[in-house]
Amino acid sequence: MKLYYSPGACSLSPHIVACETGANVELEKVDLASHKTADGQDYTKVNPKGYVPALRLDDGGVLTEGPAIVQYLADKNPASGLAPANGTVERYRVQEWLNFIGTELHKNFSPLFNKASSDDTKKMARDNITKRLGYLNEQLAGKQYLMGDKFTVADAYAFTIVNWTNFIGMDIKPYANLAAYMGRVGARPKVQQALKEESLLK
Repeated sequence: MKLYYSPGACSLSPHIVACETGANVELEKVDLASHKTADGQDYTKVNPKGYVPALRLDDGGVLTEGPAIVQYLADKNPASGLAPANGTVERYRVQEWLNFIGTELHKNFSPLFNKASSDDTKKMARDNITKRLGYLNEQLAGKQYLMGDKFTVADAYAFTIVNWTNFIGMDIKPYANLAAYMGRVGARPKVQQALKEESLLK
């Protein structure tokens, strides 16, 4: 398999999951400005949507969208325990988290990375992010991870997106539970591995 990624982008989430599961995944860096892969290919031929991540499967097919990719990787490596079994309430809880992170948190960062966004749009996005961080902080009270004591694919996604607060100058220290959680996830050896492989850590 091959994971198409851009350093620090939302593709970090499946990269972390690949490291955590021990999946045999080759990395291919993508320049999102030029839509070129590291070897000069037109990335839109891989993923017509033009954004990362994309996962080239062993049969040549391509899977896109981070939440789908992380579940696929976890299900291919069930012993990792990164996703509860299909059909269980716990699995739907993980999917509930993936949907929340994707629609309520991830997408609210988009205007802050878009130079064309108006000041009003950016303020609304920051206000929305503040509310969502507050919710995450509440939900993490007394927990190691989003699902309790077990690290799952939802944590890989949450860590990736909340980490973007560093790029927009948003301090999460007031959210004590969330700040501790980010430190805990960031210290995981396989998370450190993914960060180093994307040159996000020395």
